[in-house]
Amino acid sequence: MSYTRVEPRRISDVIMQQLESMILEGSFKPGQKLPPERELASRFGVSRPSLREAIQKLAARGLLVSKQGGGTYVSEQVGSSFSDPLMQLLGGHAEFHYDLLEFRHALEGLSAYYAALRSTPADKQLLQKRFEELTATYDAMDPVLEAEADAAFHLAIAEAAHNVVLLHTMRGLFNLLEKSIVDNLSSLFERKDSRPILYQQHKELLDAILEGDPERAQARSHEHLVYVEDGLLELSKQETRVQRALRRVQTAI
Repeated sequence: MSYTRVEPRRISDVIMQQLESMILEGSFKPGQKLPPERELASRFGVSRPSLREAIQKLAARGLLVSKQGGGTYVSEQVGSSFSDPLMQLLGGHAEFHYDLLEFRHALEGLSAYYAALRSTPADKQLLQKRFEELTATYDAMDPVLEAEADAAFHLAIAEAAHNVVLLHTMRGLFNLLEKSIVDNLSSLFERKDSRPILYQQHKELLDAILEGDPERAQARSHEHLVYVEDGLLELSKQETRVQRALRRVQTAI
């Protein structure tokens, strides 16, 4: 009978796997600075040379970037597959915003569902904080500030879902999503009743997740996006009617 030889694992490989997992799960985000070597080695309970070797391996794979005298950072390229020129084209053409909204229906509905099932006390605390940050922007009446807070709230839901594919898809789309939300809010705020409705929708979505009701959370996410889509369609119809009326006036002169 033959046996497969069991090779002992190098400490640096174990550390590397731990760091990879932390990047995947979102504990370390693209562009985020890692703790100092001394602190990180202490947390892992390893020597600094073993930690340094693991960092060098991850840097060689493009996951980490070491800056001379400035520490080590998670590469900005992590999760950047949605930042190519095609995504910029999508963000720059309003006619494709409805396609993005349809995609958000699927993606955010699943995120809300699993967040309600899996969110930890720490996740719920962060969600509450993101919701409060969002509502704090209402007084500023600035769609850009509100869009940033809105997108951060939805990203926190994806983090609470504890599905790394969902999380990194959402994060990869974050800039495009944020632009979409700015455009949507700028249009929807032309309706005076829109902000209280959006507030209530976000609050009901948050409550469903905090109360651990996945079906209700998914339904609230769906209702929120249906409201946004219906509002944009109505505004688009109004704009079409205005432009039609202007053309008639101009041709009658």
